[in-house]
Amino acid sequence: MKIEQHIAQLLYRYQCVTVPGFGAFLTELQPAYLAESTHTFYPPKKVVSFNANIKNNDGLLANHIAQSEKISFEIAVQNISKEVLLWKNALLNQQSIVLQSVGTLHLNTSGTLTFEPSNQVNFSTSSFGLQPFVSPLVQREIQDKVFELKPQTSPQGILETTPSVRFTYLKYAAVFVAALAVAGSVGYKMYETNTAEALKVVQTEVQKDVQAKIQEATFFIENPLPNVTLTVKEEKKPYHIVAGSFSSEANAQKQLDMIKAKGFNGKILARNKFGLLPVLYGSYSTYAESQEALKEIHQKESKEAWLLIKD
Repeated sequence: MKIEQHIAQLLYRYQCVTVPGFGAFLTELQPAYLAESTHTFYPPKKVVSFNANIKNNDGLLANHIAQSEKISFEIAVQNISKEVLLWKNALLNQQSIVLQSVGTLHLNTSGTLTFEPSNQVNFSTSSFGLQPFVSPLVQREIQDKVFELKPQTSPQGILETTPSVRFTYLKYAAVFVAALAVAGSVGYKMYETNTAEALKVVQTEVQKDVQAKIQEATFFIENPLPNVTLTVKEEKKPYHIVAGSFSSEANAQKQLDMIKAKGFNGKILARNKFGLLPVLYGSYSTYAESQEALKEIHQKESKEAWLLIKD
């Protein structure tokens, strides 16, 4: 059975699709960008990566296969195990595993499992139908404008005056301007005085009216507003690091006490569809935070810890 088609279908809806006993395929949203060397615009897309440390069965892939193939959950788990065994044998024989629409897996010269994502499919549903396009480089020309300054010529028909006549005109103009300045200053003072007196009268009348309104006013509230209760929504933390799952509440509580004793903000989730109680090291808001915490837990606490994505 080829399970890569089921993996590809789940990558449209989930950020993490785990293949039990092998690893997990992860998606991360990459924004639109411009390749300046080729003048090509690329739409937003989901970039697929692979993490060989996440191997625990979260039931997502097996449940999807069971529903699609109309088989039981147990048979779906067995079919996944058979496919994983074939993958591992191919890798040991220096063969590459080509997963259609997902990518290619192979061992490098140092024996490390590497993954090359496929560029054939964009798993971002918001970018459905968008394709890269090339925009030609826009050439802009800057034209310098040259301005010529031409000497001004006196208009025809205007008589030129002698220096003595021009001096006489300037003398009478100076006298006229001085007279206007004196008249303007006197008139402005009269206007300022009248305006101040009128403003004082208006202010007095307004003050009397305000005092009268204050004495007559009666303040009361017929229907006071009820107390308002503000509800603060708790921040969603859909990424959980699982220490283990237990059918017994006593064993789950014992594991939780051990986790809290080490300083973790652990808790116990409700029973899952398998009847088990997941015990958590902690819950996180973003995938990046959960990956950083999971890496530290693998190094210091337990290699068996795994990531559960659940709202």
